[in-house]
Amino acid sequence: MFTSNTITRDMQFYARFSTAILLCGFLFTLMGCKTMNTTCSTNNDPENSEICCPPSTADVAGVLAANDAFYSALNDMFVGNIAPMDKVWSHESDVTQLGPMGGKLVGWDVVGDEWHRESTLKLGGKVSAELISVVAGPCMGYTVTEEVGHNMTADGKPVEVRFRATNIFRKEKGGWKMVHHHTDMSDGLIESTGEVK
Repeated sequence: MFTSNTITRDMQFYARFSTAILLCGFLFTLMGCKTMNTTCSTNNDPENSEICCPPSTADVAGVLAANDAFYSALNDMFVGNIAPMDKVWSHESDVTQLGPMGGKLVGWDVVGDEWHRESTLKLGGKVSAELISVVAGPCMGYTVTEEVGHNMTADGKPVEVRFRATNIFRKEKGGWKMVHHHTDMSDGLIESTGEVK
């Protein structure tokens, strides 16, 4: 037969047991943030890294491949082929773009429409990414790079492209997809195209 003392002792035991389990889980979580894995940090002292979500080799490779695919799609877009650009971007409502003509575009409907419109300009030329830095994690990653190359004016004169750029990617069902692109503004492209946002 249960007495009030037995029930109280049992409740105290379960309360202490639950607290111990929660405390152990918290400590394991904290210990997980301090990892000895040398792939967790690019600094010279990985043992002191504060990174809690270290990238795998596949994450870094995936972000770099997505970055390469974006610049390939960008060059295709310059000659009017928009299909690769549609493929590299996330089609979600939270994507954003701050391009060389200024302005801020939010949501795939708006960003996608802008890429389609720019493809009709057929700016020609070629742009590549140089001096790429990459940060990756299990779900998100980004590159910081310099975009270098040229586009063409309507009368066939080259316009130099040399921008600092940031590209942010998210792992989705279809792989790593771009969710944000940001470059410096370009007076040369604005002047040659008459486009400004």
